[in-house]
Amino acid sequence: MLTVDGLVKTAIDEAGSDDFGGESWREGLERLCDALAAEGDLTEAGEQMLGYRLGRLLTSRLRIEAWYRAHPEVADERVEGPVFIIGLPRTGTTALSHLLTADPQIRSLRVWESGDPVPPPTSATRDTDPRIAQAQAGLDLMDQAFPKMKMLYFQTATGATECQDLLGMEFRTSHFDGMAHVPSYTDWVIDCDMVPAYRYHHRTLKLLQSRCPPKLWHLKTPVHMLSLDALDAVYPHAVFLWTHRDPAEVLGSVCSLIAYCRSWVSDRDDSGELGEQQLDVWSEAIRRAIAFRDKVGEERFGDVFFDGLNRDPVGAVERAYSDVGLTLGDDGRRAMADWAGGHHRGDRGTHEYSLDEFGLGEQAVRERFSFYLDRFDRK
Repeated sequence: MLTVDGLVKTAIDEAGSDDFGGESWREGLERLCDALAAEGDLTEAGEQMLGYRLGRLLTSRLRIEAWYRAHPEVADERVEGPVFIIGLPRTGTTALSHLLTADPQIRSLRVWESGDPVPPPTSATRDTDPRIAQAQAGLDLMDQAFPKMKMLYFQTATGATECQDLLGMEFRTSHFDGMAHVPSYTDWVIDCDMVPAYRYHHRTLKLLQSRCPPKLWHLKTPVHMLSLDALDAVYPHAVFLWTHRDPAEVLGSVCSLIAYCRSWVSDRDDSGELGEQQLDVWSEAIRRAIAFRDKVGEERFGDVFFDGLNRDPVGAVERAYSDVGLTLGDDGRRAMADWAGGHHRGDRGTHEYSLDEFGLGEQAVRERFSFYLDRFDRK
């Protein structure tokens, strides 16, 4: 069974330090471990897999704090923006993220540095750091063990990734729900105080940019929509690119992806409850995001629609940039066009899924999201 004490001891032994920079992370980890034990139905392999994942987050946090002690000047770094990509999962957030990564004015969180941030990358070795090969080897092993994942979610060691590890080091993120059946933890995290998580998110960005600019970041993950007020408290100058697609076209895909990822760690079948649970979570996320948008104003939001992103990816980005006061330069335009020309929807296969499998119907989903569709369908 995974325990906080056991995970902490292993991380301390590996990092050679016991300074976590405070104790605000502990409540989330305790709740997560309790939920995994009581609700997760983990296999032995699943327990090992999640234990490794949680241990890595603790170890990274210890190493970040050690780096700050040795390099206190990092605290003076100024993070610009950032540009946050939000929207329901499976709405083009990943493609949009890779397009922004091609823009030379943008600093993106890359897979390899998210998983192993210390020492922070340097400009000279950002493409040759030995951790890149290590991260790619890990991705290749995952593709071999879980071949369907390569079709469901595109990632490379040097490509952009969701900032879930940055929130995960505080153990306050709904991403853990996608890894295992932990409803009590999920209920807690959706309404917990997320400011500490965004403060650590910010602390990590300062470290990562300290030797490797630029400093105008783009970050992405759909779960930000659940806590935009907390995000805004830490990043008051952030702007948002919001991706849009018919929820009835994405909820089945979301459930299918989660069910597949949970199957790595447990033999339980969650299909009977997964549909309604995801419907509840994401309709609430959209409600919160709309309320936040109404409060802070349209000038901080740009919209990217799924069909338009597929038809004209560079044009879709340029229009969204304009809405939030950014300019796409010629170098960025060419680089985005090059990336888009080499990556097309369906290149890695077709994801087959059904809403019915998870107890959902198109009409019911659209009715739940009618407040969203009425506002953005013709925008």
